Amino acid sequence: MKSANQLVPADSGHKDWTPVLEIATKEVFELMLGSQLADAEPSKAEGEITSTVALAGQLCGVMSVSCSLKAAARMASKMLGTEPDNGGEEMRDAFGEICNMVAGNFKSKIPGLGDGCTLSVPTVITGHDCSVHSLTHSGKLAVTFLFEDMPVAVMVEIHN
Repeated sequence: MKSANQLVPADSGHKDWTPVLEIATKEVFELMLGSQLADAEPSKAEGEITSTVALAGQLCGVMSVSCSLKAAARMASKMLGTEPDNGGEEMRDAFGEICNMVAGNFKSKIPGLGDGCTLSVPTVITGHDCSVHSLTHSGKLAVTFLFEDMPVAVMVEIHN
């Protein structure tokens, strides 16, 4: 398998970054949760919980991870080595950190962005009927995976 840096030339456009987002997400789930993600058809994940991380600097935008509360609780339990908690503070913190790690891994795989792009602290939003919309963007990357047969949507809205 090629490394992400081999997949994306330094001068490529954002459209070529979807494989990098896929690799970055899968690596975080493998390393931090000990889980293999399965590719899934693009669909709307249940979206009961969404974590966002803003990117600023040479790349400006917003990364989000959305899934059901059950999936987020399972992610947190695997990350923390505890029983699933469907909405507690520890679950929200762990779920936010997963988004943060995916964002950090993603930006580190784009040549020149490692030090040229900073990340905000994660924000976690709960609720059934919410959407994340960036006010201005020049591209959107979106991938959907199955985590233990539950859909997880990962999206980056790019501002520049």
